[in-house]
Amino acid sequence: MTFRVILERDPETGDWAAWVPELLGCVSAGESEEETLTNIREAISLFLRPDPINLEPGAIIKKVSV
Repeated sequence: MTFRVILERDPETGDWAAWVPELLGCVSAGESEEETLTNIREAISLFLRPDPINLEPGAIIKKVSV
């Protein structure tokens, strides 16, 4: 999968911040642009990992495509 990643440098600290517009709340940071890209890749991976679901008896899981 490919996502847009926005990188912004903090003029005061020189550190970098990254965020993914398509994944609300998926953000990361680093001291260099390279470190920040590594960190945001990990953040995206964790963001997309499904959480386990505990269902009550009789519950149904369906998949929906949009």
